[in-house]
Amino acid sequence: MRRRAFGLGLGAFAGATLLPAAFSQTRTTAASAAVPMPVAAAPLKVGFVYVSPVTDAGWTHQHDLGRKAVEAALGARVQTRYVENVPEGADAERVLRELAASGHQLIFTTSFGYMEPVLRVARDFPQVKFEAITGYKTAPNVATANARYYEGRYLAGIAAARLAAGGVAGYVAGFPIPEVLQGLNAFTLGMRSVNPAARIKLLWLDAWFDPPRERDAAMTLMNQGAEVLAFHTGSSAVMAAAQERGRLAIAYHSDMRSVAPDAQLLAVVHEWGGYYTERVRAVLEGRWQSGNFWGGVRAGMVRVGAFGPKMPRAVQAELLAAQQAIADGRLRPFAAGRQAVRDNQGRVVIRAGQALGDAQILQMNWLVEGVQGTLQR
Repeated sequence: MRRRAFGLGLGAFAGATLLPAAFSQTRTTAASAAVPMPVAAAPLKVGFVYVSPVTDAGWTHQHDLGRKAVEAALGARVQTRYVENVPEGADAERVLRELAASGHQLIFTTSFGYMEPVLRVARDFPQVKFEAITGYKTAPNVATANARYYEGRYLAGIAAARLAAGGVAGYVAGFPIPEVLQGLNAFTLGMRSVNPAARIKLLWLDAWFDPPRERDAAMTLMNQGAEVLAFHTGSSAVMAAAQERGRLAIAYHSDMRSVAPDAQLLAVVHEWGGYYTERVRAVLEGRWQSGNFWGGVRAGMVRVGAFGPKMPRAVQAELLAAQQAIADGRLRPFAAGRQAVRDNQGRVVIRAGQALGDAQILQMNWLVEGVQGTLQR
């Protein structure tokens, strides 16, 4: 799971040894052997731990683009390494220990289930700095960061409602953690801001990355009448299924038109390069501090775009205007208007005229009215 935008500008630093001007040419020849030449600083070793393989699109693809952005911005000052397809749990702890023991001074982990292994390893390697992406527990050498994915989801919901004549969408979800619930609920609220009768059919996958099961879930939802698909899993399988069946879908994490050239309406894209580069630069400059950052559209970490051929230009313009409204603070996905927002059990979760604060959003544990599904406990 941040409150300012990070640029990718390269910060320069240099050191030089200057010889006194009074040295003559003959004396320099004799004395130069005693003057040590400047030694280039060793590159900062930065590790990345990925929960799934690096593919052409998706969650891990976007994080690896962030890693490459670090290399492009900081050049020889850094040396990066990634370990892919690391299961959450004991394997994650083993990989983290190996990275820390092999001289990596900063390690980014990119899945919620890595949080506890990070904390255990960090206690044994206090000189190593860790960044737990989507985590929430910090330590003196552990920071956390996440994106406000729900902002892009709300916009995607508007698009889904504009294109779904019958008001029915399908949603494939990994696990019922707050981050996933935020996105699902925001998507639903976005749809219902256009069509108050919109319905979202939900299927839990209990996995972050399982392409065959992601595809099967998408097929099931389409068989149940879903006109537009959305998902919170790690591959492009849902997009490929929509392409196969001639339906519409909304890409998540990254542009997926390569697998769904006709099906893709738009993509909710995550941008990690700016954040990663700033945090690596902070270590290089000796100013890294633990903390928690949560950035969204305004910070440049979430955006909608990569519009497909079936997205009307009028809807594109509507989405971009709404995106700017979110960036400006004029539109808040979890704010109620004249009527209260209820969950799908009828309980009021946002009072009329009120909006949820960050603490409430971060602890979200309900499904909004319009979601046809249950919250697994």
